[in-house]
Amino acid sequence: MGSLLATLFTAATIAHPQPHAIPPAHVIAHVRPGGVVALHARPFGPVVARVGALTRFGSQRALGVVSTRRGRWLAVTEAGVDGNRIVWVDARAGGLRYSRTALELDVDLSDRTLTVRRGETTVRELSVGVGAFDSPTPTGRFAVTDKLDGANFSAAYGCCILALSAIQTSLPRGWAGGNRIAIHGTSTPTDFGQAVSAGCVHARDTDLHWLMRAIPLGTPVVIRP
Repeated sequence: MGSLLATLFTAATIAHPQPHAIPPAHVIAHVRPGGVVALHARPFGPVVARVGALTRFGSQRALGVVSTRRGRWLAVTEAGVDGNRIVWVDARAGGLRYSRTALELDVDLSDRTLTVRRGETTVRELSVGVGAFDSPTPTGRFAVTDKLDGANFSAAYGCCILALSAIQTSLPRGWAGGNRIAIHGTSTPTDFGQAVSAGCVHARDTDLHWLMRAIPLGTPVVIRP
C-alpha cells in the first residue's frame, strides 16, 4: 500500500494547474464500504465534517484529489462543506482505497464549452449552457460525485445528471431547487452557448449519455471564468 500511495501522490501534486498543464493521471480516493472519513480544515487542523461510503444520492463516495501535502494529506472537494472550499483527508487514518483516471472535464464559462481531456488531448468538446449573470456557475476545482437518471427528478433535467461537488452560493431569488451544481440536460434546446441557468451546466442528451458511460465517479472538473 505504501508504494501505491507514493505513486498516486506523485501524480496528484497538481495544486493549481493551467488549462493545458494536465497531469497524466488524477487520483480518486474512494471511501471503503462501512468507512467514515474525517475532513479537516487544513492538514492537522480541526475536523469540519465526516463522510461515509455513500453520497446523499446513494452513490459510492469518490473524492477527487486536488493536491497532497507532507506525503499523507490529500486535498479534496466535497459538497457537504460550505463555500466550495478545499478540505483535507489524512491518508494514514485508513478507510480509503485509490484509483486513477486520465480524464478531466474542463468547463470554460466565457466560451460556454465543456471539454473532455485525456492528458493534453481533447477527447470531446461540447457547447453548453452555463449560469446566468445573477446566478453564475461557481469556478474552481470540483469532482463528479454522482451519475443519476434525470427522469427520477424532473423532465427539466433531461436524460441524465452528473452531480458535482460544487454548490451554488448565489441562488436566484425564490429558487427552491436546491444548491447542488450538476451537468445535466434541459428541456430548452436554445440553452446551449448561453448564460441561462441557475448555476448548473446544461448539455445535450446525446453528449450526456456519452459522459455517463465514459466518466468515472471522482473525475476532476475544472470550471474556469
